[in-house]
Amino acid sequence: MVFAKTDIGKVRELNQDFYYITQETDEPKIYILADGMGGYKGGEIASKLATESVVKYIKNNFRDILKEKEEILKLIKNAVEYANMVVYEKSKEMKDLEGMGTTLEVCLIYNNKAYIGHVGDSRIYRIRKEVIRKLTKDHSYVQQLVEDKKITREEAKTHPKKNMLTKALGCTPYVEPDLRARNFEKGDIFIMCSDGLTNMVEEPRIYELIKQDINTATDNLIKEANAAGGYDNITVIIIL
Repeated sequence: MVFAKTDIGKVRELNQDFYYITQETDEPKIYILADGMGGYKGGEIASKLATESVVKYIKNNFRDILKEKEEILKLIKNAVEYANMVVYEKSKEMKDLEGMGTTLEVCLIYNNKAYIGHVGDSRIYRIRKEVIRKLTKDHSYVQQLVEDKKITREEAKTHPKKNMLTKALGCTPYVEPDLRARNFEKGDIFIMCSDGLTNMVEEPRIYELIKQDINTATDNLIKEANAAGGYDNITVIIIL
């Protein structure tokens, strides 16, 4: 089962987030979330193009690979690299699209495993046995400062450069995604979200709203993010 919703928020003129959720009968299950950036319409085009390129690549090639962990992760890596090339080439075609890019979260579920590809600062969480855990690491300047122990995690939340990415898709000729595989056990809940949610709603509250009522959780999370200011587009995918 999956719940998904996107919202423009309270401030932005365009929704530059884009997502894809698999059809019930599809195999493998593919879920993608992209948060675009760059100029008027640029981010909107980048996020849609990246998402569609990854879906196309995986669907075209999945049947031809060995269904083993390393092969599936390699497929995701190749799909992300292909999407990066498509977005990068498009950005060179038109002056208005120059410098456009996007974050990208790919979650492919097959045989009780979740295979993840990650670029940028959108996030994937997993709730298991009453614990919420972040499965991705933000590719951001502020995350680097935290790792270098130059600022604390609390200071990171309000840092003026917290939206500065160290890696994004489509901005350079080549990008290397983070890759990982995690078991998808009975009772697990996976959450994919853009930073329009995580900048507005703390992790414990995300957990709380999902646990309160899974059927209305996407609506309630977006409402809460908007109530806190809604400074960005907000997208949430919840996979059971």
